[in-house]
Amino acid sequence: MQVGDRVFYPMHGAGVISGVESCEVLGENKDYFVLKMPMGNLKVMIPQDNVENLGLREIISRDQVEDIRTVLKDKPERVLGSWNKRFHAILERMKKGDILDVAAVMRNLSLQDRHRKISSGERRLMDLARQMLVSELVYACDKTPAEVEQWIDDQLERKSA
Repeated sequence: MQVGDRVFYPMHGAGVISGVESCEVLGENKDYFVLKMPMGNLKVMIPQDNVENLGLREIISRDQVEDIRTVLKDKPERVLGSWNKRFHAILERMKKGDILDVAAVMRNLSLQDRHRKISSGERRLMDLARQMLVSELVYACDKTPAEVEQWIDDQLERKSA
C-alpha cells in the first residue's frame, strides 16, 4: 500500500492514504499511514508494520458491488438472545472488515427496525454499518454519498416490498 491508495479500515470505513508520518510513541519511532476519511472528515494514523493485523485492505472492485446488492436483497438473518449478546455478536462481525458482513448487518438491523424498534446500541451499530458501507461504495462506484445512500435504500425497499 502506498500514498494515494483507496483503502478500507474496519470500524471506520473507506479513505485515502494521504501520506506517511513518523511519530515517536512510548520512546519508539514508527512510520504511520495517514488516512483521510471523508465520512466524518477524520484523520486516522495506522502503523505501517501492523497493517495486516488491523484489517486495512483495498477498496472492493466495481464488480463486487453486485455481491453487496445480493446481500442487501437477501432474507434477513435473525440474531437471537438478549440485546447485549446480539450487540456483541454484531460488533465482532463488523470488526472483521468484510464489506459483505457489514452490508448484512446493516440490512438485518434496518429491516428489523422497521418491524420492531431496535435498541439504541444496535441503532448505533446500524448507523456505523451504513456509514462504512456508504464510504466504501462511494469509492467503488465513483458516486456521491447521497447517490449511494439512495441506491442502498432502493435495494432495501425492494426487499421489504
